[in-house]
Amino acid sequence: MLTLNKSLESWDTTEFKKVIKAELENLAKGTLPLQQATNQGGIVDDTNISALINHCSENETSMQIKVGIFFNEIVAGCNCDDDPASDNTYCELLVNIDKSSAETTFALI
Repeated sequence: MLTLNKSLESWDTTEFKKVIKAELENLAKGTLPLQQATNQGGIVDDTNISALINHCSENETSMQIKVGIFFNEIVAGCNCDDDPASDNTYCELLVNIDKSSAETTFALI
């Protein structure tokens, strides 16, 4: 299970948005559910993602963070010019962090 320990530790501080942004941007390739957000059926290039923290809230057991993710989608070229194209893509994810364990889940919004 994925954990965002630094984000949990920084919750309710002025550094939280900076910390979670850095943790999200440095996750291992393929961790975020970005394939469902592709617009043209391409392949996700998540080597250089950028996160934007849109909204933060909490309940008794978890923190919910609405995050915008910018990434590139690689789309195969046409038959005449087989060069793949890279398109900028944006999606929003709901990041849920358990307050007791830092276990983290992602859902495409």
